[in-house]
Amino acid sequence: MTTTASIRPGDLADERVIRLLTDHLADMFATSPAESVHALDVSGLSAPGVAFWTIADSDELVGCVALKELDPEHGELKSMRTDAAARGRGLGALLLEHVLGEAARRGYRRVSLETGSQEFFRPARRLYERYGFRECGPFAEYVLDPNSVFMTLELPVTDSSREAHPTG
Repeated sequence: MTTTASIRPGDLADERVIRLLTDHLADMFATSPAESVHALDVSGLSAPGVAFWTIADSDELVGCVALKELDPEHGELKSMRTDAAARGRGLGALLLEHVLGEAARRGYRRVSLETGSQEFFRPARRLYERYGFRECGPFAEYVLDPNSVFMTLELPVTDSSREAHPTG
């Protein structure tokens, strides 16, 4: 695992971010039918309720992730990407840990995601499973799709989330 990586709010105007997102979308369209691609582009990542971060190793931008608020207790993991040349170094785990920490800080009780069912997405699904995500049915605006796998993780209720959501 890398030890020099840093995660910061992402600049959606940064050319390196645009390249990461372009590569991400290209992979999604290369592996899934267009109607089954749910990745966000720059405009989607700029929408209200979406937080976006990048990860850099030294000065090299090597990944990104987003968290979309679905409701005050439910977030969706979006646009998680590690540059192909940087895979296998634990950067995806760092991004996922960052998002889960942010979700807990916000008082979310659940984080869900949609990923592909194809072999290309198997490493991502394994990572999510290692962190406790389990398959579930479609959530939010999603519908059943043989090209999609839906996963969710129930977050532990903490003192800070009880204060943010006193009815729980």
